Amino acid sequence: MRTRTTWIMLICMLCLCTGCKKTEDSRKIDIIFDTDANNELDDQHALAYLMLNDDVFNILGITTNATRNGGNIEEHYKEAERVIRLCNREESIKLLIGAEGSFDEIKDSLSHPDYDGHQSVDFIIEQANKYSKENKLPVLAVGKLTNIALALKKNPGITDKIRLIWLGSNYPSPGEYNLEDDIPSMNYVLESGIHFELVPARYNEPSGTDAVKASLEEIQKTMPGLGPKAKNPVTGRHGESFMNFGDYSVNLFSNAECHGNPPSRALFDMAAVAIVKNPEWAQPQTIPCPIMDNNVWIERPDNSRKIILWENFDKDAIMSDFYYTLKNKQ
Repeated sequence: MRTRTTWIMLICMLCLCTGCKKTEDSRKIDIIFDTDANNELDDQHALAYLMLNDDVFNILGITTNATRNGGNIEEHYKEAERVIRLCNREESIKLLIGAEGSFDEIKDSLSHPDYDGHQSVDFIIEQANKYSKENKLPVLAVGKLTNIALALKKNPGITDKIRLIWLGSNYPSPGEYNLEDDIPSMNYVLESGIHFELVPARYNEPSGTDAVKASLEEIQKTMPGLGPKAKNPVTGRHGESFMNFGDYSVNLFSNAECHGNPPSRALFDMAAVAIVKNPEWAQPQTIPCPIMDNNVWIERPDNSRKIILWENFDKDAIMSDFYYTLKNKQ
């Protein structure tokens, strides 16, 4: 039986061997980030954290999708664009429109050149085909899995070329926003054979990313002025103009419903970015791949297909690194 240390070493080796580009003085992790950016406020913090860790990540592109909150796909695209501009990355980051509809609504139209989500789906396929079974492309998905499922259906040949990390579900409990927005896409991806890492939310449980919270007071005290200065003022989704992501973070938290004592919000998606950066900030284990039927997880203990499940996130280390990153990107 493998120990936690053994699994950390294996995941670190995977991070070094899949999707990395060698630079003069470091190795960066190539990555695609798939996001429903206008849903809550964790996508924006994850995106800023990802972009400002440019000594760790080489972002090939940001793909978008629309979930039931946050408006249509254009609104999710615009919110991602705001964060990119606030981080001064508009000249170096490729941003693409993705799926508005669900997997079942789109899957039979993939032969049409302008099918729903074609920009993001075709981009994922194009990039994945540059990689191999031994050198997989990391794709970090923090919304519904529609874009990924469509890419796999359109070109099954990329299945072995992707390392998929998904922030979703309350596994082994039912529910969770990203999952419920397109369960068929998740089941399709799980059954595809793709390398799959599950990063659960687990609402109100200490073992999931829901534990990686920031209080409104903490954000108001720490975030003002953090991040690089934008070239031009950026109007936020709640109005007002901003010149850096730190000030926009305060605005997002101030306009969100916070919970608990002290009032806080979970930064689910940012925690998923953090463990790709440093696998020691959570505990991985390998489990037989389950499936969902009638909104219930069906365990398949004899399934030879395995996936990685991440649990027990180091909130203090993750939040400290998030603030450190923002403070050192002035």
